[in-house]
Amino acid sequence: MQLSQNPINKTLEKQLGQMMYQVLAETGSPEEIQMILNDLLTEAERMALLKRLGIALYLDKGRSYEDIKNNIKVSSATIATVAESLGNEGWQEIIKRIKAEEWANDWTDKITGGIKRIFK
Repeated sequence: MQLSQNPINKTLEKQLGQMMYQVLAETGSPEEIQMILNDLLTEAERMALLKRLGIALYLDKGRSYEDIKNNIKVSSATIATVAESLGNEGWQEIIKRIKAEEWANDWTDKITGGIKRIFK
C-alpha cells in the first residue's frame, strides 16, 4: 500500500474526513459498514486494519509478541507500532466496547444455560 506523495489541501481533507466519519456514525448496521468499507478500502487495507485490531486485542490480553506473530502473521515491528499507540483514546474505546460485548455475551450464555436447566 503506497501513500501518495502529493498532499491534499488541509481544509478539503478536514471536510472530507468529517463527511466520511458522519456517514459511518449514521450507518445502521455492521453489514452496511462492511459494504461501505469494502468499497472504500482495498483488500490489503482492510486486512491491515483487521490485523491491527487483532494485535491490539492480543496485547490487551497479555499475549506475547511471539504468539501474536504466529497467530496473526505480522512482524515484531508491526506489533510494536500498535503497542506504542495502544494507550490512545481510540484504541481504548475500541477495546472497551469489545470487552463490554464479550462480557454481555458471556452473561447471556450463562443466564440462558441457567434458565434451560431450571425448565428441563
